[in-house]
Amino acid sequence: MEKILITGQDLSVDQIVAVCRDRAVVELSAESREAVLASRKIVDDLVAEKQVVYGITTGFGKFSDVVISTDECKELQKNLIITHAVGAGDPFPEDVARGMLLLRINNLSKGYSGIRLETLETMIAMLNKGVTPFIPEKGSLGASGDLAPLSHMVLVMLGLGKAYYEGELLSGEEAMKRAGIPVIELSAKEGLALNNGTQAMTAVGALALHDAKQLLKIADIADALCFEAQNGVMDALEDRVHAIRPHEGQGKTAKNLRRLLADSKNTTRQGEIRVQDAYSLRCSPQIHGASKDAVKYVQGRVDIEINSVTDNPLIFKEDRAGISGGNFHGQPMALPFDFLKIAEAELANVSERRIERLVNPAYSALPAFLTPHGGVCSGFMIVQYSAAALVSENKVLAHPASVDSIPSSAGQEDHVSMGTIAARQAAEIGKNVRRVLAMELMVACQGIDMRGNKGLGRGTQAAYDLVRKGCAFLDDDRELYEDINYCEQILTDGSLIQAVEAALGGELDV
Repeated sequence: MEKILITGQDLSVDQIVAVCRDRAVVELSAESREAVLASRKIVDDLVAEKQVVYGITTGFGKFSDVVISTDECKELQKNLIITHAVGAGDPFPEDVARGMLLLRINNLSKGYSGIRLETLETMIAMLNKGVTPFIPEKGSLGASGDLAPLSHMVLVMLGLGKAYYEGELLSGEEAMKRAGIPVIELSAKEGLALNNGTQAMTAVGALALHDAKQLLKIADIADALCFEAQNGVMDALEDRVHAIRPHEGQGKTAKNLRRLLADSKNTTRQGEIRVQDAYSLRCSPQIHGASKDAVKYVQGRVDIEINSVTDNPLIFKEDRAGISGGNFHGQPMALPFDFLKIAEAELANVSERRIERLVNPAYSALPAFLTPHGGVCSGFMIVQYSAAALVSENKVLAHPASVDSIPSSAGQEDHVSMGTIAARQAAEIGKNVRRVLAMELMVACQGIDMRGNKGLGRGTQAAYDLVRKGCAFLDDDRELYEDINYCEQILTDGSLIQAVEAALGGELDV
């Protein structure tokens, strides 16, 4: 099994996916162990010296001016967790909850948080042994960090709350017992070190980002199949067209389409059938490419955040200082995740338009709704309805969450990011986009067959073959949801991308 070394410096989105979905194990680096121990010693010294430092010897938020005695420090930290664990709604998927653990471990391993080594090792044991906290997905303002969801995560470490273990939802105490992990008692600073940060929004967003990068490839594949079904005009994809407007994503998309359609006998040249295609084909390099550029920007922000320190106060070893700052504020991620939402939604917007162009005889010169028996049969009529519904829902979800703010903690925390809402919405939009693209694959293959397949391109042939493996040509009407489910499954499990890239002899560009 793959092992990932935690350094706090170089965790990647691909490694997050490996740990959260593929159960790769993690190990703390020797350098991180030393940094954690050194940071903890400073916290112990500050407590012993009775210095006033936020969250260590004071209350939280509005209570930051209330000094806490040394004897009350442990009670302060436990109370912080149990009172802040007030999330709402359905639980996060297990991969997201594991992501929260992983990102918190990486944050703490940098040695600026003052946590005890044994507390950090408890989290690592939970991750490696498969104790996954039950964490409600709603209830975070995105500053002071993801307080409510992270507190639910910490409950399990104390033998409280709920957790999944070996497929069963148990009490936190029972899950830890079965996994053989001792529960802990929090010491000074540790509650705040564990629940003050952006790890909920970043875990959701990092996984959504990974999935969005797959959707970018799938969108190009589906688009190429529509070029086949519509006798698309290849001139608009020529490299020289895109070289004089050198947006990176635009050029990558045009290159992907040329590779996918290489050797096709169905596509045409300018003037053979028509002079130009509608925008949903002709401008797809510009449309898909803009989403690629947006996703690349989001990737850069996420790469920074997953290797950053986002709790408060921060412990600096060089002068033994405990500084209260604002690294927990989610605004640096809220805006990128709102951008990710828009980038994803546009993939479905244009996909639905390509579906419409295939099922509408006014646009395609094919039989209405791609059925040989129109009237008795409805064919793909309602597939377009369903795609349109998902696209419309995405438009609502894509409204930026980050433009909202509600003051909290009696006005002390007077601007919040709503970044966790943005990340959750990005994940939801991604699911809707994947479903629409699955529909486009199915409809495009039907269009190819009804048009009369003269010979597909190098990449489109591989895509067509895999779709047809589980989704037959529609002659008489049948239940179509299972066909869509199959098409969605080959997107979710990665088999479509794998088949196409194997045929092309290399990866598609994103």
